[in-house]
Amino acid sequence: MESVPDLTASLRVLDAVKAQPAARWEGPRWWWGGPLDVEGLALGAVQAAATALNALTAAPGRYALASGSTAASFDSLGHLRIAGRKAEGFAPLSGFRRTGDGWIRLHANYPHHAARLMAALSADTPPAVDRALLHMTSLEAEEAITAHQGVAAAVRTRADWLTTPMHAAAGAGPWIRISRPPGQARQGGPLPSWTPSPDPRRPLAGLKVLDLTRVIAGPTATRLLAALGADVLRIDPPHLPELTDAYIDSGFDKRSAVADFRSAAGLEAVRGLAGSADVVVAGYRAGGLDRFGLGAEPLLAARPGLVVVTLSAWGDGGPWNGRRGFDSLVQAATGIAARYGRGAANAWVPGALPVQALDHATGYGLAAAALALLAERISSGLGGSARLSLARTAEELVRLPEAHNSAAPLPDPEFRSMASPYGSLRFVGPPLLADGVPLEYAESPVRYGSSELRWR
Repeated sequence: MESVPDLTASLRVLDAVKAQPAARWEGPRWWWGGPLDVEGLALGAVQAAATALNALTAAPGRYALASGSTAASFDSLGHLRIAGRKAEGFAPLSGFRRTGDGWIRLHANYPHHAARLMAALSADTPPAVDRALLHMTSLEAEEAITAHQGVAAAVRTRADWLTTPMHAAAGAGPWIRISRPPGQARQGGPLPSWTPSPDPRRPLAGLKVLDLTRVIAGPTATRLLAALGADVLRIDPPHLPELTDAYIDSGFDKRSAVADFRSAAGLEAVRGLAGSADVVVAGYRAGGLDRFGLGAEPLLAARPGLVVVTLSAWGDGGPWNGRRGFDSLVQAATGIAARYGRGAANAWVPGALPVQALDHATGYGLAAAALALLAERISSGLGGSARLSLARTAEELVRLPEAHNSAAPLPDPEFRSMASPYGSLRFVGPPLLADGVPLEYAESPVRYGSSELRWR
């Protein structure tokens, strides 16, 4: 049986995970095809989460993964049907566009990003955007759009990316950067009292998770924690609502509330929840929550028993620190889109991974980090923090050995169905097996923003 890339190495700095064997996996090793080992990244990321969960529950071998459910979960939005219709993908303004010297990737799914894009290019229609880009180089367009707080990335070759200062920052360090708070366990309050439930289907019952994430990667992490029984409360800003279909896809087993961090009352409520949570998961751009006192450092200084896991697109170092980004843009910047390009000469166009694998793999890495830090907390009383980025996950993918040539399609996934406030849902389940049986979601997504700002 062929092996899966070991993505657990960065978790093994923790004593609780150090000797834990990698979780079992079953099924085919290759199925998507293409030049990069996307299957290995997917299996390795989910395996890391299952391995950390085995360590947390002190039940080696209980949690495993399967190729079919892993592949399906990495394309969960593509498989989702909401009252019979397909979920919406990229907006018309999003995607690859020609520039005067090459290509750029735009992301305009959110209305405020679309408005900033058009303002940056002095364009008021999509055709005007295309015309403006043809009079700019891809790097000029990238700089102009990001300077207006828009979201875009020039399509670079891998060789071009390697020459940038951003590559040096994005490629440094382990995939998951784990830090532990200094001091003794009893500083900052009593020892955390939560311990895993003996129920193999809901081992995280009673765990309080504050979900400050958006889009795909962060919500994927908290969706898994929720499926394992955690009380996950997702909070979004009222002035920047999440895209409905993306919210539904990642909303199973969670609750959803809105809070305005710009108001004293809203911020106080969220800080109160952070002060009583077991885990905080944050998925805004690097430093985006610092001004509200919700960064990892101040949260851990106040409560060393807390677990804080964060992600950003580009990481917290390098010249793009704080720049907005998405999976598709990281693919464009790091040479992945060029690697998946097709055609020749004037007919060449860039391409994309078969799924948004950087998002999903980072999400399962976040979940793995949270579970591993919880396992460590049981013995030490101390929590800790972990940081991931889409750019670092891209480096992890590109560094894997060349993909296998004998890929074969997987059978169709096993679809589930459930009633919801949005109509009947058809969806795929989580990628984990508990004692050989697939894990399931217990509850449909609630109506967006309908939950109270409190724990169950």
